[in-house]
Amino acid sequence: MKLIELHARSMESAADVVDAVRPGQLDLPTPCAGWTLRRLLEHCVGQHRGFAAAARGAGPDLALFADAPLGDDPAGAFRRTGFDLTAAFREADAAGRSLWLPEIRDGGPFPLAQAVGFHLLDTLVHGWDVAAALGTREGFVAAVDGDEELVAALLAVTESVPDTPEARAPGRAFRPGLPPGPGAGPGRFERALALLGRDPAWKA
Repeated sequence: MKLIELHARSMESAADVVDAVRPGQLDLPTPCAGWTLRRLLEHCVGQHRGFAAAARGAGPDLALFADAPLGDDPAGAFRRTGFDLTAAFREADAAGRSLWLPEIRDGGPFPLAQAVGFHLLDTLVHGWDVAAALGTREGFVAAVDGDEELVAALLAVTESVPDTPEARAPGRAFRPGLPPGPGAGPGRFERALALLGRDPAWKA
């Protein structure tokens, strides 16, 4: 499935950003309100594990998606669990498997392509969150915008996310959308961020 290969590219891009995180930076604020960089990475690693379990046939068990301790190697934990998730998606594709995702709507099961799209979006947006916390978001944005297939897939998933008061209420994954910029050419990743309620110009 082409989308799985695009997900692998999103994971590589995000992992490259996380590789730059140093222990003294884990308490930095992020665009996720109230979350430090440590909290954000714990969430990401937990999501990697939860999606991988779902891809391998686990039922709708919220405990599988719990935030995960980072240990002494946050970047290594992110990279190992992220690439295990990509492998799990490939296994699910070969098996024709749908995924139970208890954090999303009624929990599913969701078609594999839809589940992969959900996580591709999360990977790129949280990759941007990390880059923004580190002050390196411009390079990350440019890299994603430079990958025509990847940014197109991101926008397609982003535009399918409901922007209703219920879906964007406090405590939900995304805030109400912000006025987006042009939808074509440079800036498409920033358009996706704005549609999800992220301020592309965020600074700590």
